[in-house]
Amino acid sequence: MVHLNCRTAGLWSRILIGAGLLLGVFAGAQAQAGPTALRVAIVGLVHDHVAGFLAQLPQHHDVELVGVVEADPALAAKYEKRFGLPHAVFYADAEAMIAARHPQALLAYTSIAGHRKVVELGAEHGISVMVEKPLTLSLDDALAIRKLAWAHHIHVLVNYETTWYASNKAAYDEVEAGRLGAIRRVVVHDGHQGPKEIGVSPEFLGWLTDPAQNGAGALYDFGCYGVDLMTWLMHGATPESVTAVVNRDKPAIYPRVDDDSTIVLKYPQAQAVLQGSWNWPFARKDMEIYGATGTVITEGADTVRVRHELDDSEKLVTPPALPPAQSNSLSYLAAVLRGEVKDESDLSALDTNVVVMQILDAARTSARTGQSVRLEKLPE
Repeated sequence: MVHLNCRTAGLWSRILIGAGLLLGVFAGAQAQAGPTALRVAIVGLVHDHVAGFLAQLPQHHDVELVGVVEADPALAAKYEKRFGLPHAVFYADAEAMIAARHPQALLAYTSIAGHRKVVELGAEHGISVMVEKPLTLSLDDALAIRKLAWAHHIHVLVNYETTWYASNKAAYDEVEAGRLGAIRRVVVHDGHQGPKEIGVSPEFLGWLTDPAQNGAGALYDFGCYGVDLMTWLMHGATPESVTAVVNRDKPAIYPRVDDDSTIVLKYPQAQAVLQGSWNWPFARKDMEIYGATGTVITEGADTVRVRHELDDSEKLVTPPALPPAQSNSLSYLAAVLRGEVKDESDLSALDTNVVVMQILDAARTSARTGQSVRLEKLPE
């Protein structure tokens, strides 16, 4: 999948081995891309999730990779060899790549700090952008990105692994159908053993553990998932307050950033407890929704447990598959740019993710000051 979150060091190794098997396959698959295939370009190779994107690309004949921008020649050569990419698609300069290759969308695999610059580049040329989660470093950056997107009429989308989970859509549908009653409490758990522990690349680890490049540690890296889900469930509503607590349980490994976080969001009649951590004993992404008349609990991507007030026990349910255009980030991106899907108020939409950044920014302030932060609805 495009947003690859490695669960163990062993799994990471298997992914890289599998990627090696794609040598030669990539070029053939791209040669089959149709004349209406969406022309996309990668900007940056320092984010390991790019490996998941490249592994998926041969399966998407409606998307064509036309350019890769990476200033580090050694890093560019590593990806060129690993995935059998044509040397001609690599550029050290983004402007030169755009002039030569004419992409219709830019995919940012920079540090989080680089997202705003990629959006500025896209806006200047009228090119839409998809970034990896979270949207950016701060609320100020998020508002600047929104202004650019509106002024230049481009789409800015955010890719979260959990956007493409059928379990989350099934849980959302339970809420929307009124089968749980009003939401009272949501608890979200996200994370893994830690980026170093699962064996991420040196270039990824370097910026992921730098607060100037990542915004925080686990607070941003995994807290963002729960904030995104809760904002979606609450239809973009701004919480009344944000309270966050972070720990540095492994300072010898992560001396500059938090490795464990809890964010509490208070709404008028609901609350959320969002736990993002680099200290789980295993990888997890799950959500619990407690309503006035029922509960739904997700287990990974494809399973939910549901219980309503008159049920004797929980029911284990396998949710239906997501529609193809909303089942992965590449198909979604293509559908949005073709006007087949509206990117409004969903998990990847800009309006949702500006609120996400308002909350994350407040959470970072709360963790630093030890005080809850009051919020108000952002002006349009």
